[in-house]
Amino acid sequence: MRRLLLVGCAALALGAGAAAMAQQNVRNNETFRMLELFGDVLAVVKQAYVVPVDDRKLIEASLSGMMTALDPHSSYLAPAGFGELRERTEGQYSGVGLTISAEGGFVKVISPMDGGPAARAGVQAGDVISAIEGSTAAGLSVSEVSEKLRGAAGTEVRVTFLRDGSDPLEVTLTREIIKIESVTGRIEGDFGYVRISTFNENTGRELNEVMARLQSENPGIKGYVVDLRNNGGGLLSAAIAVSDAFLERGEIVSQRGRKPDQIERYSARPGDLANGLPIVVLVNYGSASASEIVAGALQDHERATVVGLTSFGKGSVQTVIPLRGGEDGALSITTARYYTPSGASIQKIGIEPDLEVSRSFAEAGIVARSNFIYSEAAYSTALDASIGAERKGPHVPFEAPGEDYPEDKDYQLERAYDVLRAGGRLDQLAAAPKGIIVTPPGTEPTEFAAATDPE
Repeated sequence: MRRLLLVGCAALALGAGAAAMAQQNVRNNETFRMLELFGDVLAVVKQAYVVPVDDRKLIEASLSGMMTALDPHSSYLAPAGFGELRERTEGQYSGVGLTISAEGGFVKVISPMDGGPAARAGVQAGDVISAIEGSTAAGLSVSEVSEKLRGAAGTEVRVTFLRDGSDPLEVTLTREIIKIESVTGRIEGDFGYVRISTFNENTGRELNEVMARLQSENPGIKGYVVDLRNNGGGLLSAAIAVSDAFLERGEIVSQRGRKPDQIERYSARPGDLANGLPIVVLVNYGSASASEIVAGALQDHERATVVGLTSFGKGSVQTVIPLRGGEDGALSITTARYYTPSGASIQKIGIEPDLEVSRSFAEAGIVARSNFIYSEAAYSTALDASIGAERKGPHVPFEAPGEDYPEDKDYQLERAYDVLRAGGRLDQLAAAPKGIIVTPPGTEPTEFAAATDPE
């Protein structure tokens, strides 16, 4: 009886194996059929299109389309685009100073780079690039737009931007060598202000140098503001280095891939550049990727108070795979998601501040109509968070300056210094000054949204 049972089990296993193999063969046959279809379409286009076509251009466009169909951050990088990526991570390139991404057939600005031509012209996070040199940019890939914006230093490019509630902004930008000084700093009274504009190969070293300089300028320094607003991200290694600089121990970030065993964890080593002094991290919806790793790590370990607006929500990992040694470009493909030390997903959610503060009255109105907020959640092809959570919807920020607040003042930064004066403790924070709108949690945004609607 036992022998019959074993034979029966063996037959069942063989049957299941054969069925799985047959299913795999069906999938393979379908893949080969679709590849043949691609060849057939390419042949028809070559023979029947109204003008001769460039085979390489068609195939590169097909590769680009295949990658962008996966998610907003997977892409095919033509050889020129691969070279640009390497230049950016090394800290210098020639262009107009924009971090961009594609969504819904348009290319949008994630963040303008500090001091670059685009930032000086008033370009902001969330602006849509609608035209370049008078020709529409609709339907162009990130690589194609980037190629049009790049060029020799000293040459000009005319770009039109669209912005919520405003007329189109057409500016002529003069390309220049963008030497990315990723970390800058200054003393503000009793406190140090540290600005990190991007995360590249030099960021960790530059942070050490800036912190040492600030401490020598004011040995009695009482705390630090780390400003990550409109920082579109960069290298994971740089984000880990910055987080590690302020943490004595514990996990910084983990990344989890397709399989359950594909988990990598990164932990801090002993040593704190701030010597335990209070830290405030400033973020907004232009803070993405590496910025969110730093903010999330310091927030979860209660090493810093996060002030500002909910960050962009790009919590996915891209791996760059050169094709034939880079001769045929490379693939930038999403291979994992990021998680903060507490296990929270950044993807599509972002980092919510401990003290929510808008920089201006107009910005508060945009948050109240958050369908206008440019974030990862706005992408139709974005990965989900994988933990069932969602980004906070339209709401009035907890604090916002009134309409009379001076445009040249930075309310978010002022409140960051207030938090430092309170020793980093929100329960000791002084009440918002006169002229500031304070909104109790749960308040409906309807009236505020209507009052600030541009129409």
